[in-house]
Amino acid sequence: MQRLIRLVIVAILLSLCVLAIIVPLIAISVPERALQLYGPPSPDLSDRQRWTYALLLVLHEQSLTQAMDETSATQAFEIALGESASSVAQRLVEQGLIPNAEAFRNYLVYTGLDKQLQAGRYTLSAAQTPVQIARSMLDPTPKQVDFRILAGWRVEEIAAALPTSGLNITPDVFLAAARTPPPDFSFLPSPLPTSGLEGFLYPDVYTLPRSLSASELIHILLERFEQEMSAEIQQGFNRQGLTVFQGIILASIVEREAVDESEMPLIASVFHNRLARGMKLDSDPTVQYAIGFNAEQRTWWTNPLSLQDLKIDSAYNTYLYSGLPPGPISNPGLAAWRAVAFPAESPYLYFRAACDGSGRHNFARTFEEHLANGCP
Repeated sequence: MQRLIRLVIVAILLSLCVLAIIVPLIAISVPERALQLYGPPSPDLSDRQRWTYALLLVLHEQSLTQAMDETSATQAFEIALGESASSVAQRLVEQGLIPNAEAFRNYLVYTGLDKQLQAGRYTLSAAQTPVQIARSMLDPTPKQVDFRILAGWRVEEIAAALPTSGLNITPDVFLAAARTPPPDFSFLPSPLPTSGLEGFLYPDVYTLPRSLSASELIHILLERFEQEMSAEIQQGFNRQGLTVFQGIILASIVEREAVDESEMPLIASVFHNRLARGMKLDSDPTVQYAIGFNAEQRTWWTNPLSLQDLKIDSAYNTYLYSGLPPGPISNPGLAAWRAVAFPAESPYLYFRAACDGSGRHNFARTFEEHLANGCP
């Protein structure tokens, strides 16, 4: 019996010795492991809190350092003003973005990020690890922005949209880049007209990095133009006796004349018919382009035009000069391209706005019919 007691005492002493060795090792290794995985702890934590949270994070390593679904798409996630870290963590679980709300909150507290989360709208994905998700919620400013260029805008209107776009490009820098032709686009005319790349900056919605430079933006717009300029469109221009450059010039006029896109092929047919007969195009938008910015109306497209406006001496004024103007007057979209490449067949030589305010037009074969279409 005494022997058994001695053996128990020896076992207890050995266990205490082992614990005396292991506990300090654990006390040292746990914080080191947490530091390796998650970085330094928040200076606001006490020594006891640092060790406790370090232990919790090490125990939940898989829940924090592995993504839930590496093939997952992105989704919107919004942090409300004043929302707690616990609430954010719980909603991340509900949206399937992280697996463990408690582990995520512990990570936020350990790192001090619970006090740094920023209210705002984020784009997150379950393909991110919870640690990556936490770090991405410190700045709601998206790294990419959507930049919209409307069909029919002239270069200056694109430039004017930049200050509120989220891109770090000033209008002046953009305009300077738009006057400098990149060397790697064979479709650009040489030399460029004085309007620079007007007509070749393809209108669309672009998702772009905020850090984009002006020259990079120009390159992207020209690349999209090149992608959309199919062999079919080029052949259509050629059948109308136009080069790509000439086709874009006429498309830029059609773009500005048409309010209803469905009328574009018919409007294009009028201009084709006039060109075939050696008639001047008599297009108001070309005069508007020649006039430039109207400070009183605060627009690049003066409306209405006066009789004096129609006399402005400019190569772009198609009331004074026959044929096409020396360059595009806007940046036309694909519908205008196709209208010029594949115009309607019509006998019309004239058109003018209908009197019902719809933006549509009345078409005429003769000048007398054209006059009769005038509004009372």
